[in-house]
Amino acid sequence: MAEDEKSGEPVAVKTELEIIKELVDELYNFRDCYFETHNVEEAGRKQSDVAQQLEKTLKRLEEKEEHYKHKVEFLLQKGRCLNVAPDFSTVAEECLSRAVKLEPSLVEGWNTLGEQYWKKGDLIGAKNCFTGALQQSKNKVSLRNLSMVLRQLPAAAGDAHGKQVLESVDMARQAVQLDITDGTSWYILGNAYVSLFFTCGQKPQLSQQALSAYSQSEKVDRAASCYPELHFNRATLFQYEEMFGSALGGYSRAAALDPSWQEPPEREKQLLEYLEKIIELIQNKGKVKARRLRTMLSNLNTSALGPCSSPQFRSPTGRVGSLEPRNLSALTHGHNAGVVALGKVVFSLASEGRMAFTFGMVDSEETCIVVMVYNTADSWGVLIGDTVAIPEPQVKRHSIAHKDKSFDFRSIRVDSPLLLIVNGKKQNIQSQIAASVSYKPQT
Repeated sequence: MAEDEKSGEPVAVKTELEIIKELVDELYNFRDCYFETHNVEEAGRKQSDVAQQLEKTLKRLEEKEEHYKHKVEFLLQKGRCLNVAPDFSTVAEECLSRAVKLEPSLVEGWNTLGEQYWKKGDLIGAKNCFTGALQQSKNKVSLRNLSMVLRQLPAAAGDAHGKQVLESVDMARQAVQLDITDGTSWYILGNAYVSLFFTCGQKPQLSQQALSAYSQSEKVDRAASCYPELHFNRATLFQYEEMFGSALGGYSRAAALDPSWQEPPEREKQLLEYLEKIIELIQNKGKVKARRLRTMLSNLNTSALGPCSSPQFRSPTGRVGSLEPRNLSALTHGHNAGVVALGKVVFSLASEGRMAFTFGMVDSEETCIVVMVYNTADSWGVLIGDTVAIPEPQVKRHSIAHKDKSFDFRSIRVDSPLLLIVNGKKQNIQSQIAASVSYKPQT
C-alpha cells in the first residue's frame, strides 16, 4: 500500500484488471449517455463515434491480452467491450463462453453472453443464459432481458403467447422493483404493457400503465429520454389511442435521435398524409357529386337502424332499450349514451400503415364525419352508399399542430366492427380480428 503524505491514509493501487474494467465501463457510458455530451444535431455521428471509441478501448485491451487472456475478468471485459457493437461478434461469444465455463457463477458473463446469442438470432440460447444468470443471483438485467426474449419467442399454441406476455410483464415488474431508479427497466416495463394491451383485450388501464412506465423511465433517467425506441413505441401507442399530435411528435423525436433508422420518419409521413387526406375528404364529402348525394340521402330512414330500434337492444355499455337517432351536429364530445348516429358512407380510406379502417359518413343534414373502426379483419369494409348506424357513438375533436401543418376535425371511434349496424344488419364474428401493432424492442 502507498501512503498519502497529507492524510496518512493508505491509497489503494488499482490493478491492471480494474483499470481494464473502468475502460469498458467508460465505453458503455459514452454510448448510453451520448446525448449528455453531444447535441441531438450530432445524432447522425453517434454510431461512428461509438465504433471509434470501441476500437480505442479494444486496442487498449489487446495490449494487455498476452498477460491476461486466460483470466476470467479479462475475458468478461473483452466480451463486454465487443458487445457494445449492435451486431453479433464471434470473438465476444468465444470470450464470454470461456469466462462462464471457468466461473459458472459469473452473472454479468451470462447476461452479456445472452445478449450475444440474441444478436445472433438464437432466442432459446439467450433465454437459457438469462435464466442461468437468475439461478445464480436475482438481478435486474437478467429479468428485463428475459422479459424481452419472452415476448419475441414464438408461441407453441394460441394461448401460450398470452401466457408468455403475462410472464414477461412480471419479469419487467420485478426488474423495476429491484431498482426503481433504473430508466431502462421502466422502459422495458412500458414495452411489456404495450404487448399486454394488444394481446389481452386492449384494456384502457394497460395503455395507461404503459404510458406511465415510459414517463417514469424519462423522469428517473436522463439517458432514457434519449432512447429513440422509447419515443417510437410510445408514438405507436399514441397513434392507436388517436392522440395524433403526440404520435407525430414522438415519431419526429425518434427520427432526430437516430437518423439512420428509417421507420420513424416513414410513420410520421404516413400519419401526416392520412390526416391530410381525411381533411380533404371531409371537406368535399368524399367527392360524391351533389345529385348523387341527394339520391343517397333520400332513402336514409330509420328502417336502417335494424336492431337499434328494438326495445330489447343491448348497447355496448349494457344499456337495454331502443336508441334515439341523433344528427351528427347534435352529438356531444365523448360517449353519447342512448342515441344512435345514422348516415351514408361517402368515402373509405386505405392508407399505408393504417391502424383503423377509416370511412366518412354523411347524415340527413349533409354533415360529414370520419369514422375509425379498429380490430377489423382484412376482408371487412363498407362501400360508398352503404347505410351505417353507430350505437352510442364515441365522438372526439382533434386539434393537431405539427411543424408547419395543422388539422382540425371530429371523428367517431369504433373499437370493433361488431358494434356497427351496416344496411340494417349486425356484422358477423369473422369481421373482427385483434389488432397487432409493431413496435421496436430494445436491443
